[in-house]
Amino acid sequence: MAVHLLKAVEGWTDLGLGAFSLFYLRDKQKREVDFLVTRDDEPWFLVEAKLSETRIAPSLHHFQKQIGAAHAFQAVHALPYVDADCFSRKTPCVVPATTFLSQLL
Repeated sequence: MAVHLLKAVEGWTDLGLGAFSLFYLRDKQKREVDFLVTRDDEPWFLVEAKLSETRIAPSLHHFQKQIGAAHAFQAVHALPYVDADCFSRKTPCVVPATTFLSQLL
């Protein structure tokens, strides 16, 4: 997941679509989210990567509310590909990792 997100962030920046960056989030209460992608220094989307867990991680809700990211995804490796637009939803949602990754660069 990290390699794909980094490739997308660097690609979007190289294409002149904005200044994209990739981060990890953790607070003093030890809540964490695996990835935060920013666009022009503004939070764009959060990603929590899981092997099979489909119950949305509470930290995903917390950080989306806290930082105001437009999108929050729990990308699950064990789910089969679905032909759907992940970025059409604004609330935290569970998505197949293959579906999510197919919609990056």
